[in-house]
Amino acid sequence: MKKLFAAMIFTVLPAFSFAAGGQDVHLDQVDIDLSDKAALQDGARTFANYCMGCHSAKFQRYERVANDLGIPHELMLENLVFTGAKIGDQMKIGMQPADAKSWFGAAPPDLTLVARVRGTDWLYSYLRNFYEDPTRPWGVNNKVFPNVGMPNVLVGLQGRQVIGCKQVQVVEGGKKQFDPLTGTPITHEACDQLTVLPKTGSLSEAEFDDKIKNLVTFLAYSANPVKLESQRVGTYVLLYLAFFFVFAYLLKREYWKDVH
Repeated sequence: MKKLFAAMIFTVLPAFSFAAGGQDVHLDQVDIDLSDKAALQDGARTFANYCMGCHSAKFQRYERVANDLGIPHELMLENLVFTGAKIGDQMKIGMQPADAKSWFGAAPPDLTLVARVRGTDWLYSYLRNFYEDPTRPWGVNNKVFPNVGMPNVLVGLQGRQVIGCKQVQVVEGGKKQFDPLTGTPITHEACDQLTVLPKTGSLSEAEFDDKIKNLVTFLAYSANPVKLESQRVGTYVLLYLAFFFVFAYLLKREYWKDVH
C-alpha cells in the first residue's frame, strides 16, 4: 500500500514542479522508437551524465535498465553509476532534498514517470528551447516553460542559444503563405526566434536534436519499461479472440439452426 501511494505521489510531482507555464506554445513532434537499443543506450548515457546530478529515476533499477537495453553489468557500473551504488540498486542521486530546495527553490522532481505526465513532444521541445536570459537567476529561460528554475545543463552540447528577431514565413490557418504572383514565401519579422551562436557547442544542430531525441526515448522507456512486451502480448490476445470468435459463431449457429 505504501509503495502504491508513493508511486501516485511521484506520478503527479513533476506536474507541480514544472508548473503550468507554456501550455499554449507550439510543440515540435518527435517520433521515438522504443525498440532502438542504440538510441536507448545513448539516451541512458546522456541521462546519467547530464540529468542525474539533480534528478533521480528511483522507480528504476540499474540492473533492469542494463538488461533491457543490452548493456553489460560491468559496463553499466563503470560508465553510468557515479554514486557507488550496486547493480541492483535504485537509480537514486546523492543530492539531499534540503540542499536542492535551498539551491533551486524546490527539489528537482524524480524523472522516472515524467514522460507519462508531460508527453514526449513536450519533453523534446522543452529540452531544446532554453535560451540566455540575464534577468533569470541561472541566466537562462525557456520558451516552452517560461521562468523555469532550472539551469541549461546541455549548453555545452547545444551551444549558447539566444532569442532575437529574424524573418520567418507567414503561416495562416496552419498553411505557409506564398506570393500568388511570384510564388516566393511571404515573410515577416518575428522577435521571438531562437538562434544558436556559431561554434559555442560541441554538437551541430542536427546532432543535438538526435541527442535530445535519444534522451526522450530513454525517458519514455523509463516511464513504461514493459510497453513493447505489452504490445506483443496484446497482439497474441487479439489473434486468440479472433480465432475463438470463429468457433463461437459456428457453435451459436449450430444451437440456433432449428429455431425459426
